[in-house]
This record gives sequence, C-alpha cells and structure tokens, in this order.
Amino acid sequence: MPSSRAIVPTAHASRYLQQLCKHWGHKFAVEFDSASGRVALPFGPLDLKATGEALELTCRIEGEGDLARMQQVVADHLNRFAHREGELRFDWHTLD
Repeated sequence: MPSSRAIVPTAHASRYLQQLCKHWGHKFAVEFDSASGRVALPFGPLDLKATGEALELTCRIEGEGDLARMQQVVADHLNRFAHREGELRFDWHTLD
C-alpha cells in the first residue's frame, strides 16, 4: 500500500489538525482529539499527529488512488487554514 509522511513545521499544529478533522467530518468518518486524528478518506486513511513544533501527516492509499493527489489535497486544505501564517512547508517522504 503506497504511503508517505510529511512533518510540517508550525506552532499551530493542534489547531490545524482539529480544523481539518472537523471540516472533513461532514463527509468522512473522522476520529480526533487535540493531539491526533484520523480521517477515512475514500482512497485511504490520513493520520495526523500534533506536537508543539509540527504537524505530522501520514497518507496511505488503499486500492485505487493517487498518492501525489492525496498529498496535494491535504496540503491545499491545510494551507487554506494557515493563511495568516503563510504557506506551510510540506516535505513528503515515501514510506516502505
């Protein structure tokens, strides 16, 4: 199953995690608290983990799906929430 991880530096990781989970909670199954979350996207799960310095994102494709597209969708949504902070830096790494 193709997967990737990004650690996104931000002091607002918990806020962005919760905003994204609440936003997608209207369309998808979501579980979250202030430190971690999971969104059951149609093409695979997105796992989120917030620390004081960063937001860790792990994307997994199950079945048919495009990992690069999933990464872009996640980044686009988070950048909308972070507009006051400026564009967030996503450095995606493929996982084995």
